[in-house]
Amino acid sequence: MPLTPGLVPNIRQVYPEPEPAETEPLDIIVEMDDGTDKPEFDDNGNILKIEHADGSITVSLDGKPIQKAKRRDGGGWFDNLVDDVDEGSLHQIADDLLRGIADDIESRREWIEDRAQGIKLLGLKIEIPGLQGASDGAPIEGMSRVRHPLLLEAVLRFQANARSELLPTDGPVKIRNDDNDSDLKEDQLADALERDLNHYLTSTAAEYYPDTDRMLLTLGFGGTAFKKVYFCPLRNRPVSETVDANDLIVNNSATDLRNARRITHRTYMKPSTVKRLQILGVYRDIDLSDPKMKDLDSVQRAEREQQGISETSVRPEDRDREIYECYCELDLPGFEHKYKGEETGLEIPYRVTIDVSSRNVLSIVRNFDEDQSDLPEARQNFVKYTFVPGFGFYDIGLLHILGNTTNAITAAWRELLDSGMYSNFPGFLMADTGARQNTNIFRVPPGGGALVKTGGMPITQAIMPLPYKEPSGALMNLVGNMAETGMRIGGTSEQQVGEGKADAPVGTTLAMIEQATKVLNAVHKRLHAAQTEEFGLLVRCFKENPESFWQRNRKPALQWDQTRFLSALSNVEFVPQADPNTSSHAQRLLKLMGLKQLQGLNPSMYDPIAIDTAVLQGMGWSNPSQFMVPPSAQGKPLPELVEKMAKAQTDKTNADARMLDSQTRAEEAKFRMDLDTSKHEINKAKTANDMQNYSQEVENQRRMQMSNERIQLIDLAQSLVQHPEGAGLVQPLIEPALQELEANKPEGMP
Repeated sequence: MPLTPGLVPNIRQVYPEPEPAETEPLDIIVEMDDGTDKPEFDDNGNILKIEHADGSITVSLDGKPIQKAKRRDGGGWFDNLVDDVDEGSLHQIADDLLRGIADDIESRREWIEDRAQGIKLLGLKIEIPGLQGASDGAPIEGMSRVRHPLLLEAVLRFQANARSELLPTDGPVKIRNDDNDSDLKEDQLADALERDLNHYLTSTAAEYYPDTDRMLLTLGFGGTAFKKVYFCPLRNRPVSETVDANDLIVNNSATDLRNARRITHRTYMKPSTVKRLQILGVYRDIDLSDPKMKDLDSVQRAEREQQGISETSVRPEDRDREIYECYCELDLPGFEHKYKGEETGLEIPYRVTIDVSSRNVLSIVRNFDEDQSDLPEARQNFVKYTFVPGFGFYDIGLLHILGNTTNAITAAWRELLDSGMYSNFPGFLMADTGARQNTNIFRVPPGGGALVKTGGMPITQAIMPLPYKEPSGALMNLVGNMAETGMRIGGTSEQQVGEGKADAPVGTTLAMIEQATKVLNAVHKRLHAAQTEEFGLLVRCFKENPESFWQRNRKPALQWDQTRFLSALSNVEFVPQADPNTSSHAQRLLKLMGLKQLQGLNPSMYDPIAIDTAVLQGMGWSNPSQFMVPPSAQGKPLPELVEKMAKAQTDKTNADARMLDSQTRAEEAKFRMDLDTSKHEINKAKTANDMQNYSQEVENQRRMQMSNERIQLIDLAQSLVQHPEGAGLVQPLIEPALQELEANKPEGMP
């Protein structure tokens, strides 16, 4: 450092630096060289003077703390290390990274061009028929420039369906706890954590829903989208933001984010935002040159054309600064990797921020956890959302699936429209002898006329219309076939399962629905896995900054503290509320209907309250319990309900009684009629033989009765004889009865 005149050579002057924000005192940590450095502190613990081992002294002439001291390696693990690296090394790092990023951009140039063409295929820009000689290149005046909405329809349908699944109104997160032995207290803690995290993503981080919704549009279109999860120093809370695939620069030779040599996030910041980050110490506080004009690629130009936006400002102070945030591996001087005390030369993960206009390094931050300092592995900061996996790093979207079909149908549409236009307004040829007028352009209004000089020739011989054909029916059929094929491939076709197909078997209809949604179901499973990974990175940010979870929640479900919060995070896992096996609302309702049918078939096997709760939630009611009676009243109908049920039962009983009475009278009349008919038939059918048989039967019954009476008398007599005094009583009592039976005994009876 240059000496100021008047200072002795062994004193080094420290120039004043901006005072830090007065929110909290600075933590000043100084690394002592062999214990010989002697710092001098003020009353607040700030260092004002350091006596070095070589006899020199570092002092603060204005009484302010020496800011250089807190930039030593003994600071926070994720502090900015740029001030501890010499300027030459910083320039070398910036040059190497910028050259590597340029190579990465070149590797995906063809992908960029295809994406730019695809943005035009969406047809979002209003295009009027071209005029001859216009800059749009239309070769013929009035030529149609309409575009078929096949690609746009597929993208919008996917976005709407994915949003309804991934972004429910009550929050996107639910708690998963695989511990079957959890008690009631742990369950209540998990419920409170789920509620407050959903509140965070829907209320505190109000940008999450609209930002994710926009991401789903670009995901369906291009096939690849990214989420960046990080702790924002300006908002002082964790953030999950969308990064457009065009702004995440990765070499196309990489297979995934983990194996990429460099991951560069290109962003554009207002100069005031950069200055705020410099004040907070996130970026190095140096003077930056004026930002350059943006060098837009073809995708950025296409996006601006579709939106009707142009770069009009030429004032440097109104331009945004282009910032590269590069996640890479470096062998940083002064922070070399050591294993068992020896330098290895291993490049380890860092996050390097570069201002593109000035080519200055603004920050260098470790990108690995402190407990992995032996063999560091890069922290994951981005989540990749995939539509259909592609052959390289960038995936396949509806642009690649429907792009060529949309081009073909667009060309056919334009041909049909142009053919119809020329059929209605044909051009013509004019004979040389009839060309005596001043113009050959005739626009005759309805009901009007135009004077044509033919030199005496019939007008039909002087002017001949060109023989344009009307639109071809075969071409129209071809357009319909191409559109149908494209909709089937893109998953936008709708199966006619309502009144139009009332005669179709149920199994066939369900098979058609399942076949039509297979592609969409596969995409939905990929989105579910990516959102689960995103929530995992969000949890990591909360673990590192716990207070940001509850500091903006006015009415938390639980009064959180750091210990309780970290304990809750360690016991559960965050997963999306969306069902990975159900990609649409219609499929969910079909499942619920099947569940209700099973309950009706086996009511004793299922919990009706749990099933009805699931049905109401599937129908969109976030609080099904509001429709159910309290647990204390379950099984005891409410008074109004009892009265209604009693009245309904009485009315039903009276109606049933009246119906039963009328049915009884009718049945009685029919019985009587049948009985009379039977009697008449019996009387008519009787013959003499029947009467004889009847008499014989009566006689047999009389004999059997008399025989039974005799047997009973004999048994009575035997029982009396056995009695000591009964022998004298038997004869006078039994004798008359036996004589009477003997006298009346039928012939042939013993």
